[in-house]
Amino acid sequence: MAGTRTAAVMIGSAVCGLGGTALAYDLHQFQAGMSGGRGFIALAAVIVSGWRPWPAAVACLAFAALDAMQIVLQNQTHIPTQLLSVLPFVATLVALVLVRRRKSEHRAPAGLGRHPA
Repeated sequence: MAGTRTAAVMIGSAVCGLGGTALAYDLHQFQAGMSGGRGFIALAAVIVSGWRPWPAAVACLAFAALDAMQIVLQNQTHIPTQLLSVLPFVATLVALVLVRRRKSEHRAPAGLGRHPA
């Protein structure tokens, strides 16, 4: 069990590191806060998915699509950019509220936040 958790944390950390590298490479620079809260959206996707990997991937794709859509809409509409830029975050909050209201059989893992023995 501890080996599985350790491997999962190592793989997840490596994927996060690659994502940060890709973001910095795309912008040709590194700045503090450049991810703009997207890590919290990823955490919300895991919670919304009931802590299951494939639904979490689908939730991440849905939130990413909203993020891409707000970028495209900023250039094509007369809606204020500030209003459009909060679209992924508002959708995340709405999804979390909806998940909270329904009773889910998928709860957070029992070992969450505990040190492996």
